[in-house]
Formats: sequence, C-alpha cells, structure tokens
Amino acid sequence: MGSTADKIKGTANEAIGKAKQGIGKATGSDRLQGEGLLQEGKGHVQKAVGDAKQAAKDAVDKASGMAHRKL
Repeated sequence: MGSTADKIKGTANEAIGKAKQGIGKATGSDRLQGEGLLQEGKGHVQKAVGDAKQAAKDAVDKASGMAHRKL
C-alpha cells in the first residue's frame, strides 16, 4: 500500500474511532468507547506509517537526484 493510501485509511479509522467513542459515551457503552479508542489508535499508526513511507521515498528520490548530478 502506498503512503497516500495509508494516510487516507488512517484518517478514516481516526474519524470512525472518534464517532464510536462519541456514540459509546452517549449510550453508556464502555465496549463501544473502547472499540473507538482502539480504532482511533490504529488510525494514528496508519498515518505514521504513511508519513514514514513518504519520508523514505523522498530520501531515495533526493539521493538518486544527487547521484545523477555527480555523473
């Protein structure tokens, strides 16, 4: 999966997780609040993975560009 897809899925999981937490709080469901918290955390991790992939790609692109200049 590419960095953009990771970031999109992460954002979606964060939003769904927050919604679940809100619904759980409104209905008094500790289970739903917990699920929401976990899903929101999963979203944070997915976004971090996407950021890391993008940083790695940027570093490779920069290194490649420098290598071509020296030739």
